[in-house]
Amino acid sequence: MSNIAKTAIIEDGAIIGKDVEIGDFAFVGSHVKLGDGVKVFQGAQVRGDTKVGDNTQIHSYAVVGNFPQDVSYKGVCGELIIGKNNIIREYVTINLPTLKQDKKTILGDNNYIMAYCHIAHDCIIGNNVILANSATLAGHVEIGDFTVVGGLTPIHQFVKIGESVMIGGASAVSQDIPHFCLAEGNRAKLKGLNLVGLRRRFQRDDINELKRAYKAVFKSSKPIKESIEEVLRESSNEKVLKFCNFIKQTTRGIPFDRHL
Repeated sequence: MSNIAKTAIIEDGAIIGKDVEIGDFAFVGSHVKLGDGVKVFQGAQVRGDTKVGDNTQIHSYAVVGNFPQDVSYKGVCGELIIGKNNIIREYVTINLPTLKQDKKTILGDNNYIMAYCHIAHDCIIGNNVILANSATLAGHVEIGDFTVVGGLTPIHQFVKIGESVMIGGASAVSQDIPHFCLAEGNRAKLKGLNLVGLRRRFQRDDINELKRAYKAVFKSSKPIKESIEEVLRESSNEKVLKFCNFIKQTTRGIPFDRHL
């Protein structure tokens, strides 16, 4: 049975699942769908065409599903999809996508979005991602599964960050960061592989293959495209292929120094 405070504002048309809790002075808009077990804490707002998956928590004064902060916004928004088992802490803002109705802002499952983070229009966030306090994502950013973004880190629009990446706190990310890497600094540059994160998930053989691939690509005097092709010819490891193909497909470039 749901527990909805008397002072909460639930607009007509909102769909509320089972065992939902909505705190005092919280707001749920007419096009919102809340899954089972969702908690919307005191003063939080869920607006727009927003779907929230089961057991997600939206803490006090977070604003989820508001209009995009985009100068080209003309009043037409898409859909915000939030998956299951997310924790969205105080004062987080997550915006609707802009311009076209078939566009989406997506937050996957099991993510931890700490206080004061911002996820802009058209962002796509995977599963098991952590955004530490005041990490801010500009429009169209993509982040892969199991990635951690340190606090006070801004990420430039259209940047892609791969799977199992670690971004150090107070960095500024303006270029793409490949799968499995560690990056930090202003501007952020690659510092090697995210070995701590990889050891939690992968076997030693996979990590050793990734070490060889990283060295061949980023510590070689050869052009990066040539190095990648050599690695792809010599390795059939699935994770190495994923690592190399990300680099081949980048549009914003990869930030690294040859002397690493």
